[in-house]
Amino acid sequence: MATSMVSAPAQATGSAARDDVSLSALMTTSLDGHNLRVRREISRTSQYTRYAISFRGADLRITGVMNVPRGKGPFPVVVLAHGYIDPDTYWSGQGFRREQDALARNGYVALHVDYRNHAGSTDDPDNDLTMRLGYAEDVLNAAIAVRRSDLPYLDGERIALLGRSMGGNVAFSALVARPGVFDAAVVYASTSTKVVQNFNRFQNDPQDQSLRRAVLRTYGSARSNPEFWRGISPVNYMDRITEPVLMFHGTRDDTCPIGWARSTFAALEEAGVDARLVEYPRAGHYMYGEWPDSMRRTLAFLGRHLDAA
Repeated sequence: MATSMVSAPAQATGSAARDDVSLSALMTTSLDGHNLRVRREISRTSQYTRYAISFRGADLRITGVMNVPRGKGPFPVVVLAHGYIDPDTYWSGQGFRREQDALARNGYVALHVDYRNHAGSTDDPDNDLTMRLGYAEDVLNAAIAVRRSDLPYLDGERIALLGRSMGGNVAFSALVARPGVFDAAVVYASTSTKVVQNFNRFQNDPQDQSLRRAVLRTYGSARSNPEFWRGISPVNYMDRITEPVLMFHGTRDDTCPIGWARSTFAALEEAGVDARLVEYPRAGHYMYGEWPDSMRRTLAFLGRHLDAA
C-alpha cells in the first residue's frame, strides 16, 4: 500500500526558490495535490472513457487526460510522466497515446499529467531555470490528488508511475524525493539521472545558448559548483527509493545512450533497490517493434506489484 507523504513541512511552493534548487528541497516541500476534477468527456470506446481533467498542487492548476476503464472499479492508477515536447506546440495528453490505450484496456486508469507550462496548466516562468524539478512535483501532486479524490473509480491505495525519456528523470526525481507516494515505477528510454549529462547534451544548441548561459551564470558549472549538480541528480539518492523499478532501453538509442540506463541501473542495484533493466538490442529511442513486448512486461509487472499493494 502506498504510504501517505502529504504532511511534510513546507519550505517552498511551486518551483523551489532559486537559492535552494535541489532534490533535498523537494524532499521537504509540502505536497498538497487536491481537487482532481473531470472537466469533460473527450471520447468513449467499448473498453474505456477518455476525460479531460485538472487538479491543483503547489498553487498551480495542472491539466491532463485520464482514461478510465469501463466498469465499477475502483481501478489502480498509473500516473504518466511524458518526455520532452516543446511546450509551445504540446497539446493535452500528447506523447503517451499507445500507453494510455493499453493501460485502460487492461484495467488501469491512465492519468497523463500536462506539466506546468504545458497545455492548460499554469505557467511557471522559473521552471527552466529551476532545472524543471517542478515536473516531479507535478506528478507527485497528481498521486496525492488521486488519493484525496472522491471519484469512486479511482483506487488511491494502488498508484504506479510511468515515465518516458525526460519523464524518466522526472520519475526518478519523484521517487527519490518522496518514497512511498507510488507503489511501483516503470521507466522507458530515460534521460540520465546525472543531470549534468542531460544539460551538456540537450542544452548545447549553437543557435540558442541563452538558457545554457543563464543556468551557468546562476549555479556555475559542474566543475566550479559540483555540489549543486550532485544535489539535483537522482543518481546520488537511489538508496531512498522503496518502490520496485522496471526499466526499458534500446541499445541503439541515439537520443539517450544505453550507457545512461546502465549507469542508473548499477546505482539502483548498489542501493539495494528491487530493479530490472530490459535491454532491446538494436532498438532506438522509441522502440517501435519492441513496444508490444515491453507493454506485456509492464502489465505483468504492474499486476504483481499493484495487486500486492
